[in-house]
Amino acid sequence: MPPHPSSRVQKAREEIAGRLREIRKDAGISGRELAVRCRWSESKSSRIENAKTPPSDADIKAWCRACDAEDRALDLIAENRQSADAHVQWKQLQRGGLRRLQESTGDLYQQTKIFRVYVSDVIPGFLQTPGYAAALLSSIADFRGTPDDVSDAVAARIKRNAVLSNGARRFSFVLEESVLRYRLCSAETMAAQLGHLLGVMDLQNVAVGIVPFSAQRPVWAMPTFTIFDDTRVHADTLDSATTLTQPSQIELYARAFERLSQGAARGPAARSCIAEALEDLD
Repeated sequence: MPPHPSSRVQKAREEIAGRLREIRKDAGISGRELAVRCRWSESKSSRIENAKTPPSDADIKAWCRACDAEDRALDLIAENRQSADAHVQWKQLQRGGLRRLQESTGDLYQQTKIFRVYVSDVIPGFLQTPGYAAALLSSIADFRGTPDDVSDAVAARIKRNAVLSNGARRFSFVLEESVLRYRLCSAETMAAQLGHLLGVMDLQNVAVGIVPFSAQRPVWAMPTFTIFDDTRVHADTLDSATTLTQPSQIELYARAFERLSQGAARGPAARSCIAEALEDLD
């Protein structure tokens, strides 16, 4: 059984406290001296270092400034913010039904200008047909034992995906060839899905790359993730939906996306991969 969310939050706070303690020690100052420089009580320094009190953004900035380590403040602030909600169990997200889960990202989709999406398991939600989405969400609802609101969830997903037709937004997709081959629905539904994928590739604001099985890879296949502008990453696992906001984390995923893109076939070569998958459905 995965750890309870509250224990994950506490563990994240302890990690932040440990980093702050290391910063103070590297600066060669005591907790009392830190308190003097930050203009707060010595007990506050102790509570933060022992993860008894979560620091605010201002606390972290003051701490790093007092230790001449201001270059580390942004990452620590981002990590501190995400500690309370970075690891959200899918069961919690889906407790209110899959429709609510689809709608929960609506504002984020509207605010984002550049989307970078890497998938190694299923057709990305942005590119799904209603039939494919229904098959996938039905399997999720059955596996999770969540409320059966698949029809409403599919409608919400398709409505949310209207953002794809907004020319002011740019989309870059990198798909493993396995995504074209996995059978999560009937052959007829999969054929319609692959045909839709070919059509989407005609959009001026959409770039699709396929990493063929036979390609010489610059990096290994990775779990699915999405980068929203340069502000956050959503990385999904079986038990959690992880939101990453630290600049160093975003940079790491951006570098991974770039490397994965290097091994992707594009244009006619990508279309050929999809066409071959279509032929093999017979």
